Amino acid sequence: MPKFFSWERFLSNLPKLLSTLPVTFEIVLVTYSIGVILAVILAYIRIRNIPVVKQIIALFVSFERDTPLLVQMLVSYYGVPLLIEKFFDVDTREWPRIIFVFIAYTANVAAFLSEVFRGVILAIPKGQTEAALSCGMTGVKSFTKIVLPQAVRIALPNMWTFLISLVKSTSLVYMIGVVDIIGRAQVIGSATSHSLESYIIVALVFVIFSILLQFPYKFIERKLAFKNKQEK
Repeated sequence: MPKFFSWERFLSNLPKLLSTLPVTFEIVLVTYSIGVILAVILAYIRIRNIPVVKQIIALFVSFERDTPLLVQMLVSYYGVPLLIEKFFDVDTREWPRIIFVFIAYTANVAAFLSEVFRGVILAIPKGQTEAALSCGMTGVKSFTKIVLPQAVRIALPNMWTFLISLVKSTSLVYMIGVVDIIGRAQVIGSATSHSLESYIIVALVFVIFSILLQFPYKFIERKLAFKNKQEK
């Protein structure tokens, strides 16, 4: 009877699984960076109450918040190619599958964080914007120079929590054939009939990621707290 757990298999699988980490890093870096920028834009548009556009964004945010990320990824993988082919006559069958992961995850980040930013921005006293406008600033400049920096400071805990959640949610991408650490663990399990060691490695990797991400957050938090004291 084969061993329930083997350190030999564990050490053998470790480099194979770690070699797929760049895929996870790429997904997180691309989708979070673009998603944050889009989130700010979406929040700004909703606050400005632009007719029709505001309703479309509200519908988009509602869909992203009320459906599982897996469903959103499958909609992106099967639905986006049809839309691109219909409206732009472009064949996407040769496109890397990770592109559709980028689309789904970026949309999810943008939707969730747009609500965070919208709530934070609305909580900032309007008198600051009015004072900036009276000094000759444009609406966009007063937003980017005065309101947005304060909003980012206040929203930082929620932003960082969502970043950690995003790292863990990358475990779903194997469902459309993107070989990340979970996908490689499944391949190893199918080939060797031993999955426990691989999944323990995967679990440890995500735990370590979550712990490591706390350090830059605490550093930034201390820096912002120090700046706040100086300003006072």
